[in-house]
Amino acid sequence: MPESDPQNLALRLRPIDIFFIVIFSAFTITSLISDLFPTIGVDISHPSSNFFVNSNWWYAHDADPLFMHPPVWMRIVTGLSAFVYLPFYVLLVFALVKGWNWIQLPAVVYATMIAAITGILVFGVEFFGEPQWVTPNPAKFLAFNLPYVLVPLLLLIRMRKPLPFARRF
Repeated sequence: MPESDPQNLALRLRPIDIFFIVIFSAFTITSLISDLFPTIGVDISHPSSNFFVNSNWWYAHDADPLFMHPPVWMRIVTGLSAFVYLPFYVLLVFALVKGWNWIQLPAVVYATMIAAITGILVFGVEFFGEPQWVTPNPAKFLAFNLPYVLVPLLLLIRMRKPLPFARRF
């Protein structure tokens, strides 16, 4: 008689997944508030009466010149967040709540993309790129951006073995 897959643990027994639900729900909102604007060409290079534009300006004016004046390749990166990662975040949150084990492979692909694109490309330019793109305020830049690399890496660790919701982290 073949062995059946073990039952998924209840969400209350998977506190790391509750953490991911909260964080990726927040990432959904920030993808809309932040990454959508440079993608569609909204100018955030000066203060604005629009709360969302002004919030982006407040963040970028002294910490992220690459985000404030994005070249085309950076608009593609923010576009990935606004139009690819955002729907994935919504799906991931539902999968975490419901314990859908099939999300494992998409989560690994997502986390790998984030590590490569954001962790290497964007952070590389912000710290070692041309002078006009290097962050003048590394502490503020890292405070706002490091979670977008570290949390996906934690998700990658969480999803490293089959049937992630049938076991604790």
